[in-house]
Amino acid sequence: MDRRLLTLSLLLLSVLSSHADAASVGVNYGRIADNLPSAYRVVQLLKSQGLERVKVFDSDPAVLRALAGSNIKATVDVPNELLSSVAKSQSFATNWVQRNVVAYHPNTQIEAIAVGNEVFVDTHNTTKFLIPAMKNIHTALIHFDIHSAIKVSSPIALSALQNSYPASAGSFRPELVETVFKPMLEFLRQTGSCLMVNAYPYFAYESNADVISLDYALFRENPGVVDAGNGLRYLSLFDAQIDAVFAAMSALKYDDINMVVSETGWPSKGDENEVGASVENAAAYNGNLVRRILTGGGTPLRPKADLSVYLFALFNEDRKNGPTSERNYGLFFPNERKVYDIPFTVEGLKNYHDHRSPVAGNQHVTAPVNGGGDV
Repeated sequence: MDRRLLTLSLLLLSVLSSHADAASVGVNYGRIADNLPSAYRVVQLLKSQGLERVKVFDSDPAVLRALAGSNIKATVDVPNELLSSVAKSQSFATNWVQRNVVAYHPNTQIEAIAVGNEVFVDTHNTTKFLIPAMKNIHTALIHFDIHSAIKVSSPIALSALQNSYPASAGSFRPELVETVFKPMLEFLRQTGSCLMVNAYPYFAYESNADVISLDYALFRENPGVVDAGNGLRYLSLFDAQIDAVFAAMSALKYDDINMVVSETGWPSKGDENEVGASVENAAAYNGNLVRRILTGGGTPLRPKADLSVYLFALFNEDRKNGPTSERNYGLFFPNERKVYDIPFTVEGLKNYHDHRSPVAGNQHVTAPVNGGGDV
């Protein structure tokens, strides 16, 4: 082969490989349910679907053991109730990392630790412990010399934003800026970590169905609206939500921090007053989102941002409290049957068609994007 052609081929392979690694689709593996398959069966299910990333809400030994040797990358969680202890004691943090990370890594490919989850909406007032806890966990990773392989972050809900509409006006709640966000973003910058964001267009649509079009929420063809603040046209609520967070980060001069969408999804069933919760809409949102992520293109504000997303959730969870929708975010029933059929890989996209025209790749609409919270 001609040397120049070989060089070009290798460069192309490198670009495709880096893009595939940067923009990926994972899944949240929640377990507040009866009759779920064993962790080993779940790992086989993930592999059969081509899902190469999984996020759990704890560090359950059975799950971490089952993931060993699977090549599935895992994000584990330090529960909110442990933040106080982790923040106050370096030895506690180090012991936690030793028991829950070092004991399994690298056979189990733990790539990130989520310190807490949506801490700012936690009723137990754990916000003041978040930054010290993140730093102590990172110090523990340094102690075991695995800090380069495993990153530390903390998922935030969109309710952490003071303003989210239009997207260009995105800003963090003022009471959190100096005490949490500036030190958090500085920590993420110094450690090369990403900001984790839980973004649910469903919440915004369900609360504002009279002004937000369903097509806009489901990545389908729609006329679009121009953001008066930045002149950009959006054609999806998801992009508007993400750019509201990017704008908030930019306002604090942290344009260099990447983002991971640590939770997003759409319920396949809801109560009568839960507008838009249906199998058809859930399939359209998640299926078109997968297409949106795996075909790349970034957002209007960050056109080069290759986003990774973690769909919520792997299973319907029948023991969750709250409205019917809370128990029906799953991609699968506990018997491993699909709730609806969508692809999770580039290969699978070739045969996937939403029954209505989806918005292609990197096209984008602004509308109220408030909404978020733990599901």
